[in-house]
Formats: sequence, structure tokens, C-alpha cells
Amino acid sequence: MPVKVAIIEDHHEYRQYLAALVSGSEGFRLAGSFGSVEEAVKKIPVDVPDIILTDIGLPGMSGIDGIRILKEKYPNLIILVETIHEDDERIFDALCAGATGYLLKKTQPLRIIEGLKDAISGGSPMSPEIARRVIRIFQEIRPPERVDYNLTPHEIRLLRLLVEGHNYKTAAAELRVTASTINFHLQKIYEKLQVHSKTEAVAKALRNRLI
Repeated sequence: MPVKVAIIEDHHEYRQYLAALVSGSEGFRLAGSFGSVEEAVKKIPVDVPDIILTDIGLPGMSGIDGIRILKEKYPNLIILVETIHEDDERIFDALCAGATGYLLKKTQPLRIIEGLKDAISGGSPMSPEIARRVIRIFQEIRPPERVDYNLTPHEIRLLRLLVEGHNYKTAAAELRVTASTINFHLQKIYEKLQVHSKTEAVAKALRNRLI
């Protein structure tokens, strides 16, 4: 079966270019082409893709918020960013939100298709400039040798599930507890880490090597 690809891109001509590229590549099928996150969230259920290629500088809801929402709704969905933005904050936020890879729009057509294949095969394709930035980001935010937030083994296990992309429902199923129990433990985790959301908790866990 061909790999189903959806595109979220507000620039009409570039969206058409990507659609033609995907449609003309063996082993792929275009499952949808959308100009905004809002349109994608509304229409994707009609033909849920295997992988999404998305910009992050979009009108209305940002692509990064879109990644979070789509990963919540479809935990197994693979999402690749393709954008002009290469600043540290957007790269870090996109990866923490659940993006599998990060390509720049100047990426050659063949490399885009290779990136899609790589992601489907379990890889994390990145433009060379982005890969260097990611390495530098993690080198600069390296925490002290020991950081102790007094997390229990159960809280660490839940935190690990969040980093892996689980939501309340799937985490509850994995741990064989109720969603209310997950919520209770998450509040404890937020309090200990001094954060206010799942995204902040995941980012802090990665920065401080808590898992």
C-alpha cells in the first residue's frame, strides 16, 4: 500500500509543488493538501494520513500548536516540519511538540522524498543546518551532573510515556489506570518540576535528563 501523505502549507504555489512532488513519487499517495491547521484538523479524519509535511509559520493556529493537537488525536501520526524558520526556539518547540524531523524549504525535491521515506522507516530526517543547531542546543542546555526533583519511579515512568508522545488516554491504557489517576500524577509532576503543561514537563525532562 502506498504511504499516505498530507500537506499543511499556506503558500498556494508551494503547496501545489509539494502535492505534485508527492503524487508523482512512487510509493506515495496524496491524502490531503491544506492551507491551515484548522482546515487540516477538520478534514484529515476523512482520510487519515501516515505522515504529514507541515510548515510552522501558518495563518491562524501555528504549525507547532498544530503538531501538538494532531499528535494528541493521532499518536502514531508521523509529522515532518518543512519551513524557512531555522531559529533555535522554533526548532526546539517543534521537536518537543512531537515533530519527527525538521527540513528547510530550500531542501532539494529528492531529499524531501528521502526524508519522508526515512521518517516512515523510523528515522528523524533533518537538514544539515538543523542537525548542527540541535546538537548545539543540547550542548548548551546540558544540566548539572545531578538534578533531583524527587520524582517517584511511577512519576518517571509516566514522564517517559509523555516524552514518547502518549496522551492522557493512551498513558492510562499503558499503565492500566484511569485517566483521572493520570491527571492526579501529572499535577504532582508539574508541581515538582515547577511547570504548567505537558509540553513544559517534556522539555524539562529532556533538558535535565530525567528519563
